[in-house]
Amino acid sequence: MFDLSQAAPRAAKLTALGIGVALLATACGGSSTPSQTGSSSAAAAGISCPAPSAGAGAGNSQAATNTGPVPPSTTTTATPLKLGSLLPTTGSLAFLGPPEIAGVNLGIKEVNDAGGVLGAPVSVVHRDSGDTKTDIATQSTTALLGQGVSAIIGAASSGVSKTVINQITGAGVIQFSPANTSPDFTTWDDKGLYWRTAPSDVLQGKVLGNYMATCGAQTVGMIVLNDAYGTGLQKNVKEAFEAAGGKVVAEELFNEGDSQFSSQVDKVIAAKPDAIALITFDQAKSIVPLITGKGIKPTQLFMVDGNTSDYSKDFQAGTLKGAQGTIPGTFAKDAFKQKLLAIDPALKDYSYAGESYDAVNLISLASEAAKSTKGTDIAAKLKDVSEGGEKCTDFASCVTLLRQGKDIDYDGQSGPVTFSDAGDPTEAYIGIYEYQDNNTYKPVREEFGKL
Repeated sequence: MFDLSQAAPRAAKLTALGIGVALLATACGGSSTPSQTGSSSAAAAGISCPAPSAGAGAGNSQAATNTGPVPPSTTTTATPLKLGSLLPTTGSLAFLGPPEIAGVNLGIKEVNDAGGVLGAPVSVVHRDSGDTKTDIATQSTTALLGQGVSAIIGAASSGVSKTVINQITGAGVIQFSPANTSPDFTTWDDKGLYWRTAPSDVLQGKVLGNYMATCGAQTVGMIVLNDAYGTGLQKNVKEAFEAAGGKVVAEELFNEGDSQFSSQVDKVIAAKPDAIALITFDQAKSIVPLITGKGIKPTQLFMVDGNTSDYSKDFQAGTLKGAQGTIPGTFAKDAFKQKLLAIDPALKDYSYAGESYDAVNLISLASEAAKSTKGTDIAAKLKDVSEGGEKCTDFASCVTLLRQGKDIDYDGQSGPVTFSDAGDPTEAYIGIYEYQDNNTYKPVREEFGKL
């Protein structure tokens, strides 16, 4: 049994919360507000995005790093910390599974290399989340809970998380997603047990909407997955783009499991938008050829984290050259990529690897701070280890400070992690990427915002 009497529903804490996003100015000339002299056709659109100017990321040279042996824990546990992962190895987000799983495994390795948590090694059990077309997530969650995990890292899909969040948090177990972006989770009555290292789509939507306007688009058409992720992101992109003076001229939805998209593509192109935003998962593999086959230039395409992936084996060279996409988080640094490749040499995407790695570290550090491996005890310390103390960037350095009786402020691979009472990051980076001739993408710039 566990006592949740002290955990106030988060919705009560947030009903009066106003969310504002302050974006750093991008390095570009001219106004970000498009001209209102009339809508141009997509074929003649003057899309000209700012020149690449990649941000420096969230590295902090003043943060503590471990340079010596990690002191042993003064508290030991008879119940070692056990984590589960609920990440996609099948379904429409399967491309996100490998980097996320690699991030989890790297975090586990480094925690155990530093002596584990409370004097014992940490273990992890991996299970597939599938997608919303199947019941895999529910089955996997039941199996993980049956193995006595204290926290489950996942799911990647907001829609999938909605199917299991009550099952997980109702069992007194932490659900910690590295990739959920739906704003709905901010006010979910999760007993204080749902956390995430990915920022709400309030931020990604504002960045993408503003960026399309900065690129000169006056009108935008949108093709959107009709689920919690797609419609939530759609709403925030539209609000930001229209606030910048633009107009959304077409919004076409499709459902998970659909395989035909000609109707949506034809309706969007008929509206003659300057730019087209694709808010999808891997359905982009079918949608992109339909769009470019109608004469739309790839430079008019803007993608999101659900579909910004490596398409080198899917499309002919040049199909996506100049298209751009947004992914929450900082650009993966070379040193971190090398560590991930040592875990999984086949990695090609790095999306949400940092967020997954950070989830492991934060859970492990909160367990140390709580001197407990119980899910509800760990949750009560997650906010504490993310703010207000001495900065540190990996488990070894952070846990050394904790064992010396110091307060810590963990800043991770995904950015300067600082949690709100709702378990959301209060500040984050959104990376903007551009596709090359071989249909792979490279970093262009980073936008920083606070929620």
